[in-house]
Amino acid sequence: MHLREMVLCGLFIALVAVGALIQIPVGSDVYTLQFLFTLLAGLLLGPRLGAVAVGAYVFMGLVGIPVFASGGGPAYILKPTFGYLVGFTVQAWVCGHLARQGAVTFRRLLGITLIGMAVVYVLGIGYFYLASNYLVQAPIGFWAALWICGVLQVVPDFLLCLGATVVGLRCHRAGIWVQ
Repeated sequence: MHLREMVLCGLFIALVAVGALIQIPVGSDVYTLQFLFTLLAGLLLGPRLGAVAVGAYVFMGLVGIPVFASGGGPAYILKPTFGYLVGFTVQAWVCGHLARQGAVTFRRLLGITLIGMAVVYVLGIGYFYLASNYLVQAPIGFWAALWICGVLQVVPDFLLCLGATVVGLRCHRAGIWVQ
């Protein structure tokens, strides 16, 4: 890995960590900007570096650095929300890969970020359901998990997808795009 790549990965590790700590209360929910920065990591850094940056962020949290929205440490694997962190890493790779397969247009990037959102939802909601029912003994039905973790989150996450699309497109046009 070259120095430029390490610096870019470090920048996105910091952005994802700060994004996790920025908490925006909306009603009874609290939203973070973590998802926005993991989307941008994939779009701007590409599949390999995007996944490395987000994966390094997850690793930092698991070794105890309090970079997650609720702290850090190895016990975080047992939290029902850990699947979202895995999903962010996979999503960064998927979005980075897809963004380099064709023309970079608003419509295409929006579609790619929505695919990234689906990746995060499948892994995050799936793990949430399994961990709630089998790891922490806080039973929840599948449809309730899907409603709480998916349906109720779609609008804010769609807005983050729009934001990542706009920023990603502007960065591509400005030449800030790792090939």
